Order: sequence, then C-alpha cells, then structure tokens
Amino acid sequence: MRLPDPKTVLGAFDGATFMHDGVTSTFFRNGEALIVRTDGSDGQLHDYTVAYTFGVAPLQQYLIGFPDGRYQALGIAWDARPRAAGGRRWFDLYPDERFRPGDPLHWTGRLQNWNHMCAECHSTGVEKNYNPAARSYHTTWKEIDVSCEACHGPGSRHVTWAERHAGGDSSKGLAVLFDERRGVRWPIDGLSGNARRSIARTTDKEIETCARCHSRRTELFEDYRWGRPLMDTHLPALLEEGLYHADGQIEGEVYEYGSFLQSRMQQRGVTCSDCHEPHGLTLRAPGDGVCLQCHLSIKYATAQHHFHRPGSAGSACVDCHMPATTYMIVDPRRDHSFRIPRPDLSARLGTPNACTGCHRDESAQWAASRIRDWYGHEPHGYQRYADALSAARTQAADAEALLAALVRDVEQPGIARATAASELARWPSPTSVAVLAEALGDRDPLVRYGAVSGLEPLPAEARWRLASALLGDPVRAVRIAVASLVADVPVSDIQGDQRAALDHATEEDIAAQRLNADQPESQVNLGNLAAKRGQVLDAERAYRTALEIAPDCVSAYVNLADVLRQTGRDDKGGRLLRAGLARLPEAAALYHSLGLLQIRQKNLTAALVSLKRAVDLAPDDARFTYVYAVALESAGREEEALAVIDAGLRHAPGDRTLHELRSRLRPGSTR
Repeated sequence: MRLPDPKTVLGAFDGATFMHDGVTSTFFRNGEALIVRTDGSDGQLHDYTVAYTFGVAPLQQYLIGFPDGRYQALGIAWDARPRAAGGRRWFDLYPDERFRPGDPLHWTGRLQNWNHMCAECHSTGVEKNYNPAARSYHTTWKEIDVSCEACHGPGSRHVTWAERHAGGDSSKGLAVLFDERRGVRWPIDGLSGNARRSIARTTDKEIETCARCHSRRTELFEDYRWGRPLMDTHLPALLEEGLYHADGQIEGEVYEYGSFLQSRMQQRGVTCSDCHEPHGLTLRAPGDGVCLQCHLSIKYATAQHHFHRPGSAGSACVDCHMPATTYMIVDPRRDHSFRIPRPDLSARLGTPNACTGCHRDESAQWAASRIRDWYGHEPHGYQRYADALSAARTQAADAEALLAALVRDVEQPGIARATAASELARWPSPTSVAVLAEALGDRDPLVRYGAVSGLEPLPAEARWRLASALLGDPVRAVRIAVASLVADVPVSDIQGDQRAALDHATEEDIAAQRLNADQPESQVNLGNLAAKRGQVLDAERAYRTALEIAPDCVSAYVNLADVLRQTGRDDKGGRLLRAGLARLPEAAALYHSLGLLQIRQKNLTAALVSLKRAVDLAPDDARFTYVYAVALESAGREEEALAVIDAGLRHAPGDRTLHELRSRLRPGSTR
C-alpha cells in the first residue's frame, strides 16, 4: 500500500479507457491527482480520486476514499506483468460477471471494502475503528505497509536493546524471536531419500505468525499478541466446501496456511522459513533446489521418479506436488499441502489432480493407469480423508462412520479432523457424541473448536454437560464458540465459578462480534446470541441492523421472522419474508420459512407451494425435503410424500430423518 506518486503508480492514467458490460471507465490525471471515471453506487459515472495504490506484482489495484471513512478497491486493476506475458493493460477482476451497484461484489460494495477485507494484512498496527452508530470508519495504522513490527512486534524494546548493546539479551528486545530453526539440521537418510529434523519442533510460533495473514480466517480481536496462539485472535477456516476440494486441495482463495496444515512437512517440523527467505521474499534456493534441501536429488530429481523429460513441464517438483490455481485472473498460487497426485481420487470423487491439470485432453482414469504402470501400485499419501469429507458433502450412507474414524485418527492433520468433527453435527447419535466428547480434549485447539461446532444439534443440557469445561479453554476462539453453544442453557442451572466463566466467555464473544459489526454475519451472530439468551428485542435489533448493512442477508430474514413469530407477530414476519423474496427470488431458505409460517396460519395449500419451491431450489437440503414430505403427508398425499423422500435420498442417501420418515410411511420398505 502506497501513496500514489510517479514511482508507485504502475497503471496508465493517460486517458486510457476500459469497457466492461456496457460501462466505459476512463483513467486520467488532473494535475497531480489520479482520476478514475467509472460507475458509482448509483449506477452513474462519476470522477473518483485515487487515494492509494495497492499491490505491485503481478497486479496493482487502486483504493478510492469516501467521506464515511471507507476505502474501496476498484474492480478494474492494472496487469503489472511484462507486455510479452500479456501484461501492461487494464483488466476486470470478474471478466465473466457483471456486479451491478448494490451487489456486495460491486467495487463500492462491502466485499470490496479495504477497512474490513484488506487492511489488517497489508498494513501494520491497524485499528479498524468502525462506528456502528454513524456507520463510518476512522481506520488507522502504525505503518502504511507490512513492516518489521507486523511479525516481530513493537520495535521500541529492540531499539533500546541496540542502543545499549545489550548482548546478554537473547531476545534482542523483540516481542517474539523466531528461533525455531536455530541449531537445526536436516540430514538426509540415504535409504528413504528424505531428511529428518535433528531437533523436534516444539512450537508453532513462526507458522502461526505467518498465518495471521497467509490464511483464510476471521479476525476476532485486534489485540494480537506476538508468540501467542493464532486462535487467540483469529479463527482459521476449516476445509469447507467452496474453499477446499473434498481431498483438501485449494479451491477458493484460501492462501497457504490451511494447505500447509495438511502437509506431512508441517507434521515433521518444517516451518515457513525453511523454504522461504522472509526478508528478501525469495526461496532459499532456486527451482528444485529448495526441495532438494531435504529430498535426495539422485532419487527424486530423476526421470525414474517423475517420468518426464528433464527440464520439461512436469519434471519440476512443484509441477506435481504443488499445482497452482490462478486467482485475480493473473496471480497463480501454489497449493502448500505437498500431496502426491491422486488421479484415482479424481476418477472416484471428482477432485482435481496435477496430472490432468497439465494433460487436459486426458481423463483422470488415464492418469491413474499411467501412475499404476509407473510405480506398480496405487498411489498413497499422507492425506487420507478425501473419502470422509466427500461422504459428508454428499451425505452418503457411511458418512458418519468415516467422519468418526477421521476425528479419532490422530495421525491425520488437525484441520481435517476439525472439519470432520464439525460435519458430525449432521449425524447426531450416541456414536458421534462419544467421538466429539473425546475430541473436546484434543491437544489441537482447532479440533476442539470443530468438536464444539459438532455438538450444536444436541439438547441444551447435553451441550452444557459436554462442553462447559471448555469455557476455561486457554484459547479464546474455543471459549467463545462454547459461549455461543450454551447460551440457551437456563441461568438457574449454572452456579458459582461456572457462571463466572460463562459470563467472561460471553463477553469475549460479544466483543469479537462487535469488532466486525460492519458485517451482516456478525450482526446475525449477535442476534442469535441474544435470541438464545431470551433477549428478543436485542435480537430483533441486531437482525434488522444486518439487513440494513446487507439487504441480501438470507439468515437475517429467516432469524428475524422467527423472532417475530416468538413475539406473536407472524403477520409482520410474513411481510418480511415476502420482501426478502422480492429481492432474493432464488433463496430457498426464505421459501422454507414462509411455508412454515403458512402452516402456522392453517394455510396448508399455500404452504405446500412454498415448501415445494424451497426443495426445488435446494434439492440437497434434507431438512427442506423432510418438512415438505411431512406437509404432503398431512394433506393426505402419501404417495407424493414418498416420491419426494426418494428424490431427497438420492441427494442425501445417509440422512436418517428421511429414512425414518420413509419407514413410517411405508413400514418394512427398503430402497
């Protein structure tokens, strides 16, 4: 991030124009100022002054300031690559889409907002300073870009140390000293061809410091403390659908941390700076050299290993073990899970693989056959959870068993086990509850967090009995997850120290949500917490705020309608849901909520229409299918109900509620 001047501005502000979907944007100068004429939030062309440049390579964006303290990133960026590589041009970051004013992804929308989306990782010492009453920002920073203090903490003690020549202070006055590599060697075993760390790594401070920005995560608190666990202030994303493929490969823009947590290298003690030089922003060695620090060249850097002509595509280590995905049109980023290519999984589960990523005209089955021919066996790898996570996503009949086994497999990466634990929420049973109870005591805070999430469908008493001890967890993200989980437990059932622990964790939860009060999701979370605690007016206020921030927030409509139901205002709830559907006509959850409301109003005919529409829009949601089938049964249309159930089971073959309903409607039937 830089102030715009002749040295920092890379784009052509010389009257250049760029057209996308009927809007012609013009880039020019007015004296020293850089001006962009483009469509604003009202859909009309306006002249906007560039406040800051953002990025250097392979692209540069431009930030526009607004009177309410927002800075917004233009959706048209400058391709900073050489002209020979296709660069030196303006381009749209969403070339195949048109985001109209009001859309969250329009450049004036909340998902292009620098204050929330970008600032923490591109500047140092950022304080967002959002004013929810005025809906404005006064965001500040200590350094405009990423400085030494971003990683090492406040520099004043280091300066004092240097001035005093305090040679006896091994920390050099730094808040955190990254010494995990000090005295460490990686001797290569001649038989395996792989290195082993001479001294076990006992902390994750370097990796978690990098992860603060190199991860898909939510910031919970601004009081980051260098050297403390990442989850004290941030919550990393799990291996969620849309972010990661079922086998854990990168899909959405997730950066590096979530991938690296999946790697055997992380498990064996590798840190980021074993491969990367953090101050020079280079690799420790060029090309394959960085890998051959730990892997024997005569075994791995040969055609007998990679079966490609040396120097050709496919012969480099990263070609097979770190395939790249391109984001922002021109920015390829490599998967850091360091996995063995598995085209056999691609053939079964539809996951990508490095082989057909290059050989695009060939099938996954072709690639799997070639690998079997080369190596004489099916490929294996460290990551063994693709089947379990795929089963969860498809709600397969064996999903619960596979997920439970994954949670208990302590040899597998914590992020995969945490994901499995959270997915078990869809299969509440004595088996899954026993597995989750064990996971609540796991040494990995991410697994404990996933286990807390997995308990969500249980009755309040069971949730409290199982999870209340974690209100004193040493990691804040776990504590606040528990506070939300047990918020509906009657206060009269909680005494003494437990009550104090719950109050403290609840305060932390509220503080985390208020940090992100500019986001509808946090307002919904505040509303949910208030609703669980019986504070219906506070809940209603939070849900309405969410809709003011984001009129497209489906969960706010649904939850607000439920609060209106609880307070005897179903008529207003109906109007609210219809208003939401007028804006979001493809929102299945709104049709489902409207159908339930119509059932309460004894209007079964209208309810069946709404519930059917919900199922049509979201056929893989077993809950929608179940409710629609029950409504059909109530209308005396059992055969139609059975047909709906069978269709639902094709999407969710492992859903117990649908199987139980089918057995009740047609006892003794099998599928």
